[in-house]
Amino acid sequence: MPNSSSISEFLLLALADTRQLQLLHFWLLLGIYLAALLGNGLISTAVACHHRLHTPMYFFLLNLALLDLGCISTTLPKAMANALWDTRHISYAGCAVQVFFILLFFGAEYSILTIMSYDRYVAICKPLHYGTLMDSRACASMAAAAWATGLLYSLLHTASTFSLPLCHGNAVDQFFCEIPQILKLSCSDDYLMETGLIVFNLLVFFGCFVFTVESYVPIFRAVLRMPSEQGRHKAFSTCLPHLAVLSLFLSTAMFAYLKPLSISFPSLDLVISFLYSVVPPTLNPLIYSMRNQDLRDAANEKPAGSMELK
Repeated sequence: MPNSSSISEFLLLALADTRQLQLLHFWLLLGIYLAALLGNGLISTAVACHHRLHTPMYFFLLNLALLDLGCISTTLPKAMANALWDTRHISYAGCAVQVFFILLFFGAEYSILTIMSYDRYVAICKPLHYGTLMDSRACASMAAAAWATGLLYSLLHTASTFSLPLCHGNAVDQFFCEIPQILKLSCSDDYLMETGLIVFNLLVFFGCFVFTVESYVPIFRAVLRMPSEQGRHKAFSTCLPHLAVLSLFLSTAMFAYLKPLSISFPSLDLVISFLYSVVPPTLNPLIYSMRNQDLRDAANEKPAGSMELK
């Protein structure tokens, strides 16, 4: 049995057995990747270059687009390369880097989505204080805190996972390096540190979820009390995309990490991992731009200089 000190590379899950299917998967993944790059790239460019979008809501949307770009760029390029070159290999260091960045982007994205719910709460329930509570310094501080949270989350989990001895081979039953699959290779029964981190993260996860719910309860109350139907429509139009993105993120991630081990088998795990790691970064730009006239109009405007929050 090899141990972790003798493992220099991992073998990722092959997406297909025949060469024709491998090439088909390559082109499908390439199309999805290009769509995600295009959608998130357009949002990032529009927000950064157009003065009318230099507001807190779009500043956080810019951060979300960058995180989605990072997330999908961590998983798909390696999967596409393996499908194209008919290989399964990824180095030990490359696997650790992949785990680190996946956790970094996921942790920061959930934090940004939580902050965006607070932004909508202040905008709708405390509009007279919006300029004070959501000024440029406050927005920058909250965004920095979100990225720092993702970084800490990633460092702790990556260090905990790759400190465990591995003696059950080097085959990872996933198309990218994922912590649950790597833990299956461990020959150690000492999961105390990793279990403690998971419990702590679940508490933080639940706390953010409660914070989001408590933000939206007064939002809906305030919107329903608005006398103008146009005002209610405008308020809902700024909240519904955020709720849709948040629901997509939470539902796929929770199903991936909280499903019973009894229903875990490679094909199901592959589909679930694809849903939470590929689908949200690809669909988020579409969800946000579908009912957002400002984003669509920005494509027809001349850029107005560097980013500066109003």
